[in-house]
This record gives sequence, structure tokens and C-alpha cells, in this order.
Amino acid sequence: MSLQKLDIYHVRNLQQASLYPSAKINLIYGSNASGKSSLLEAIHLLGRANSFRSTTVKNVIHFAHKDLIVSGKVHFTNGHVSTLGIQHDGKQLQIRIDEETRRSRSELAYALPLQLIHPKSYQLLDAGPQLRREFMDWGIFNQHTDFLNHWRQFKKALSQRNALLKIRRLKELNVWNHELQQYGTIVANYRKQYLSELMPFFLTIVQQFLDLENLELKLIQGWDEESLLLDKLVEDQEKDLRYGFTHSGPHRADFQLLTQSRKAKDFVSRGQLKLLLLSLKLAQVEHLIKNGFQSGCVLIDDAVAELDFSSRSKLLEFLATMDVQVFMTATEQNEFGDLANIGEYKMFHVKHGDILEV
Repeated sequence: MSLQKLDIYHVRNLQQASLYPSAKINLIYGSNASGKSSLLEAIHLLGRANSFRSTTVKNVIHFAHKDLIVSGKVHFTNGHVSTLGIQHDGKQLQIRIDEETRRSRSELAYALPLQLIHPKSYQLLDAGPQLRREFMDWGIFNQHTDFLNHWRQFKKALSQRNALLKIRRLKELNVWNHELQQYGTIVANYRKQYLSELMPFFLTIVQQFLDLENLELKLIQGWDEESLLLDKLVEDQEKDLRYGFTHSGPHRADFQLLTQSRKAKDFVSRGQLKLLLLSLKLAQVEHLIKNGFQSGCVLIDDAVAELDFSSRSKLLEFLATMDVQVFMTATEQNEFGDLANIGEYKMFHVKHGDILEV
């Protein structure tokens, strides 16, 4: 699938913009604060109904207006064209798909799958585990429609158990221990299967950019793999009561990227770490496509600035081979790399909130 048309109203310094992107590669350049990142943010709003640059959509609205609107036409591989739109008036969000009002953001996510790579994405490999859990769960969510319900049931059980721990209502703990065991085990098994399936895609892609040996994605599921979660919850009960929260379970899960049995983030250079992250994110997209799911948009916002020219060129050439639509930003036109071998592409220049196709 690809975004055929995009209309933007009142998103940061983009007061009004319309563009017809290439179905393959779209290169967007402009000086800092010109609006190029706001263009990617508008696409992110259309596909996720949230911003990757602000905690609330209200903060994204242009200062001279009271609402924002982003709409687009998505062309699917079977020829169907779907119309998507979101509007935020500073208080409420409205989602429309094919001229019908929808309540769920997840419907947008399925209609316009997005993979975002931006400067903060590199925290995935060297920050806390929350980002890595979200990375796994996003991949599973897009592949298994029943995962979201299991994940929500697990979160509900965890919340109820933590509430009981705080008020020390021991008699009711057993019921929620079993709920946590049931849904927590399902979530953990999904994550284990997912990393196992993702690994060959990651290795194939990373070989395009780096020569690192014995790479491994290792899941830490949140409790001892040799034990049942239920047994661990019982074992931890005194400690959980003392601190008022559950110490073991999928909410404590993590994964490590290892090279030669050492954490990659402690061993490789900053440039290599960026290429590992890019490979991991692109592997996630490639895994979905090869499993028969809709291709989507890859948004790359100022994320290649520290890569050398050769690495940027290799990245562009690899993106051109993928069945995805790409939107990539840079400050200068010559920063993208060698464009000779990427086939179909469009270039856009953003200046003072105006978007011009070059």
C-alpha cells in the first residue's frame, strides 16, 4: 500500500499543504524549523492519531488556529483506495475512515501501518526496557489481531493485582494470580516467537551494512524461564506486598542485542549502533511484508545525519528494493546519498512551512 495524496491543515508551522507522494521513495529537505519534520509528524498523526514529538496532539496545532486536520488517500495493492482523516479541536480527536467515524486508533494503525525512525529511536538499544517491549508488541500487534486483547487482559490483571497488594487483600490475590499467569504467559510466548521469527530478517539486512559476527536477539521474558509465572508470583508475594507492586511478569520483559555474547551497545561504535537500529526497524517491516501483511510507510526523520555517505547510499538502495513507501528528511539535498540507483523517487523542498515538489 502507499499514501497517494496527503492534505495537511494547521500542523505546527504547516498552515496548509497538499502533496502527491511517490509510491516508493520521497526525499524531503529543508533547514531546521522549516517544517520537514512536521510533514512526517502529520503522516504519523494520520496513521497513529498521536505525535512522535509531543505528548499531546493539542500541542501540535498551529498557534493561529484552534484545530488541525490531516487527511489522505491510501492505495492498496488490490486496487482499493481508502480515505483516512483525523481532526483535533484541542479537546477531542475525531477519526474517519472511508467517510465513517471510528472510535479506535487501532483501526487507523491497520489502515496505514507506519514504521518511524528518528533521532530518539536510537534509545531503543541503549535506554530502558520499555521501548524494547513496545518494539516487540508493535510487531506482534500488526501480525496477530488477537494479541491486543490478550495484552489488555494481562494489563488489567496486573493493575488489579497491584491494587490488591497496596491494600493487602490477600484472599483475592489468588484469583488475579491465575489471570496474570494465563494472559502473561500468552504475551510472553508471543514475544518469544516474534523475536525468533524476526532474527533471520535482521541478519539478512544487517549484512548489507556491517560485518559483525555472532549477532543474537535474546529475550528476557520477565521471570525465570524454568518456572511457571504462577509459582513465581507466589514466591514473590511477601516482597510484592512489602513494595506494593508485582515484581515478575511480562511487564518486566526486555531483549538484548548481543554480538559475540556481549551487549552490542557496549561494544560497537555510535555509527554501527545506528546501522544496527536501522536494520532492526527495517527487519520488522520486512517480516510483516513477507508474512503476507500490508506494506506501509517508513518515516525516517533526520536519522541518517551521522552516517557516512556510503552508508546512506546503501540504505537508500536497500529501501528501494523493499515493498514500502519511504519518507526521509535531511537538511541538505546532497545529504541523502547517491540517488543514481534507487529508481522511482520524488524530492520535496520545505521552506517556512511551504512544501514544493522539486
